[in-house]
Amino acid sequence: MLPLSNSSSQVKDRGVHGNPKRTITAFDFKKAFNFVRSHVSFHQFAWALILFLLEFCIFLAFTATTRAPSPPTAADRLSPVRRPQLQGTPPEQVSQQLLVPPQHPDDRAQCKYGRVYVYDLPPIFNKKLLENCQDLDPRRSQCAAVSNDGFGPNATTLAGTVPRELAHAWYWTDLFAGEIIFHARISTYRCRTMEPESAAAFYVPFYAGLAVSKYLFTNYTAKERDAPCQNLLRWIKGQPQWKRSNGSDHFLMLGRSSWDFRRARDGDWGTSFLLMPLMRQMFRLTIEKSLGDPLEVSVPYPSGFHPRTTSEVGQWQEFVRSRKRSSLFTFVGGKRGYIKNDFRALLLDQCYEESDSCKAVDCAKTPCLDGASSVLEAFLDSDFCLQPRGDSVTRRSTFDCMLAGSIPVFFWEGTIGGQYELYMSDQPESFSVFIHRNKVRNGTSIRKVLEGYSREDVKRMREKVIDMIPRISYAFPAAEGGLGNLKDAFDIGVEEVLRRIVKTAKIHTGRDPYHE
Repeated sequence: MLPLSNSSSQVKDRGVHGNPKRTITAFDFKKAFNFVRSHVSFHQFAWALILFLLEFCIFLAFTATTRAPSPPTAADRLSPVRRPQLQGTPPEQVSQQLLVPPQHPDDRAQCKYGRVYVYDLPPIFNKKLLENCQDLDPRRSQCAAVSNDGFGPNATTLAGTVPRELAHAWYWTDLFAGEIIFHARISTYRCRTMEPESAAAFYVPFYAGLAVSKYLFTNYTAKERDAPCQNLLRWIKGQPQWKRSNGSDHFLMLGRSSWDFRRARDGDWGTSFLLMPLMRQMFRLTIEKSLGDPLEVSVPYPSGFHPRTTSEVGQWQEFVRSRKRSSLFTFVGGKRGYIKNDFRALLLDQCYEESDSCKAVDCAKTPCLDGASSVLEAFLDSDFCLQPRGDSVTRRSTFDCMLAGSIPVFFWEGTIGGQYELYMSDQPESFSVFIHRNKVRNGTSIRKVLEGYSREDVKRMREKVIDMIPRISYAFPAAEGGLGNLKDAFDIGVEEVLRRIVKTAKIHTGRDPYHE
């Protein structure tokens, strides 16, 4: 740096206006004090001091109000798009809508595929369906099935079958209740956001399976069967979030098999929901997917075990691991006389013929769907459980069987293959047995095949099944802390959909909607 010139030194000494700079010293303060003392009375000085202190307090208060605002509350975090929807909403619904997990410093680690915004749909698409539960199925009331956030009534009759301390974790859960369960779980999901602008994905809590169920078993027209789904799409296409992506970052859960929503012709079964133009980009979770549809993700059928903590998961795993099993195999099912060469009837007959090795539960005599302790006891008492296909290629009983630590025996490759790899080992032979149905029809003895597995083989396969129990279970949503870092079926399914949505966004836009 260059040295100061004489002129600049003079400016520095004299000040910017040319006046000599005055240096304040301790002597100056003493002179000033003596001057005030000689010209100002004590009372005048006291009043001046009081006024000075008052002005100083006002100054501090003003600066405090102009500091950075405190962190916003959950209600404050609502965007202008979301906030008007709360006007006129009952307090209990508002509290549920504001029940959002707090932000964490490691938010991106926990929510690596971004956060989810949950639509607040008109009640006709979900809440009203539950209120009119007696009309959901023309054959029987579904009020018990849809109760308790979709988990159904507590399975009190299992108190003598399961450990007493775990009886509260068992429910009579309907196999088609997934839409309600997912809605309850995602309402308190750790990666939920109330701000649509910050969301990587949008969840549509439409109970499509419940909405169309009343039209499936009676003589309704194709137009009537499609009406609930068309009404939903008509509403959602007007939403700003839908318009920005045409639904490619939206997803929903279907509580019924994909095939119930793929009616190709008016005279066929089901509704054409998944074939409607607006559904061509929306992702969906379903209990059984179409293998040729990349937008679908299979999730386990809801079963009866809904743990609240990791401790309860561990307790149940240890219970089934140490269970003494008296039967080689079991079959739970009923004959269907309306089907020619019914394979279930063949399995039931073999089980009765091998009664010293097989434990049969005939669902024509035992109310399997409504819950019976004999079903769980049969699985708990058997090394293997026979799992033919259901009304479609998959079957809820597979998950009931595995929750009890029993090893499933499949007869159709599609019953497990291509459906549930996210939840189970990609090597089916490590936890299950496959016997082609044609071999059984041609006289192959199921008992002899299963007896070919050593005790070490059975123990190894059972351990694989037990390890999968948390992954094929749906945790109870009201649990404080929940399962922690242990992921259940809900966590795995939603995370997979989010991963696909983010991947799709990168492919089409070249950007990451969360990490940009």
